[in-house]
Amino acid sequence: MAPKQSKGEYIETDTGNKVSRRSLISGTQNIILGGRTVIQADVIIRGDLSRTLPSNPTTSGSAPVASNHVAVAIGRYSFISTGSILRPPAKLHRGVYSYLPLKIGDNVFVGPGCIIEAASIGNNVWIGQGAVLGKLVIVKDGVKILEGAVVPAGMVVGVGSVVAGKPARVVGEVGVGWEGFNGRELWKDTTG
Repeated sequence: MAPKQSKGEYIETDTGNKVSRRSLISGTQNIILGGRTVIQADVIIRGDLSRTLPSNPTTSGSAPVASNHVAVAIGRYSFISTGSILRPPAKLHRGVYSYLPLKIGDNVFVGPGCIIEAASIGNNVWIGQGAVLGKLVIVKDGVKILEGAVVPAGMVVGVGSVVAGKPARVVGEVGVGWEGFNGRELWKDTTG
């Protein structure tokens, strides 16, 4: 009998996504990966935290039920590093605790140990190691968030900004010629 072939570190999907076997992904039916995205080991993605709606909008006392909305959407050539946590932001709306979608654009790098609870992250964004993005944060295109930054809930980070600090604030601009993160090369280098 031939020896069993060893499994690689990554599972590769039909669209070229590479997902570590050691990552924890809950609620996969509510997560969309845009293609050629890399999710490293020990990453936690909470797709099970999806929006809830009342079962009958005309009845005020009805219990909320989960709907089939997308909880987490990640664009093409994005890279989620080891130990990061992605979870949709939540808020209390009309007496119901509800989760809103977390949308991450194309070519986004999330460094090791980050906690992301933002509403939206644009394209070509670099998020440094250990950064924390609070509830309902909106990060526009071409932004660089430095290591250890704690972006407070509800902050909107403008196009081409450099953000740092605890609490985070805009400390500069990325400058002419900075194109942000390009995930193609990193995706090619990630082997299963």
